[in-house]
Amino acid sequence: MRALIVTVMKNEGAFLLEWLAHHRAAGFTDVLVYSNDCADGTDAMLDRLAAVGWLHHVPNPGPWPEGPQWAALKAADRHPLRAAADWVLVADVDEFVAIRAGDGTLGALLAALPEATAIPLTWRFFGNDGVVRFADRPVTETFRCAAPAVLHWPWRAAMFKTLFRNDGSYRKLGVHRPRSPTPEGLARQVWFDGSGRRLPAAFHTGRVFSDFGQDNYGLVQLNHYALGAMESYVVKADRGRANREAGAFDMAYWVERNFCAVPDDTIDRLAPARAAHLAQLRADPVLGPLHARAVAWRQARFAALMAEEPWRALFGRLMLAQATRVLSPEEASIIVKHARRAATEATVPPDC
Repeated sequence: MRALIVTVMKNEGAFLLEWLAHHRAAGFTDVLVYSNDCADGTDAMLDRLAAVGWLHHVPNPGPWPEGPQWAALKAADRHPLRAAADWVLVADVDEFVAIRAGDGTLGALLAALPEATAIPLTWRFFGNDGVVRFADRPVTETFRCAAPAVLHWPWRAAMFKTLFRNDGSYRKLGVHRPRSPTPEGLARQVWFDGSGRRLPAAFHTGRVFSDFGQDNYGLVQLNHYALGAMESYVVKADRGRANREAGAFDMAYWVERNFCAVPDDTIDRLAPARAAHLAQLRADPVLGPLHARAVAWRQARFAALMAEEPWRALFGRLMLAQATRVLSPEEASIIVKHARRAATEATVPPDC
């Protein structure tokens, strides 16, 4: 079985090796990375990783009328790795597949859902945990508290990335889900959520979020470390979003994702294998120094941003903010009743 991850990177060198080590341990056999505008040496790391057989790297310099991520996904549709894959997932470097089924590997998940043609991997937000300083420490060991398994709001916490069988049913990749289904492909779709429940046909064509107010993580979750340390978040905000040329990561983005309600150690199931792969990568005579350079770049970039008042103000607000409070069902219902119709009838937004 060949399982492919497609991703887009810009200035992610400090996090690249851990993310790659984890997904190799999880059972993904192929990684296809498109990079653009890297100032921290991420592109040089990707070139080295491609040279030693860990992934495939495609520079994506632009210009991009629809943004770098959409340009990359359109190119990935035509890449030989897409054609060769049995299963495909589009994921970002702050998203880690965490599997509870069997031995915690992709093979165990697919064995638990043998009929599945697609499995939406629902985000599980991991909050900042009050970490101010960015340090060269694995993300999976630093941020240990997450949103509860049952969350009633915000609806974005129930968004997913789709692991899907690459059998020709969908002609195009999307940020959150495969797109452009064929009529014959739709007829054979069988989607299951992360807790093993069979999903209705609406998921086959348009949905980008799971039903909220229920546990979607019984078999698998997608750990989303969207915030990181406060210093690192400022650098992320400066970078902008991958599916746009620019985009604001502000306090609203932070508040909607800073859940530190419960500890969750699902990711630790693969910790020994991940650590072994990571040690191998860091020991490489080229990758080790490049990783250190990327860490130093991130620290220097934060220091440079602190010379500008808008970034100092954002950093100050981050330090003043508290972890996001989990709404009770009664509180959430006030919002949900106004959003239920839109949630039921939602189709794919233009950036999904």
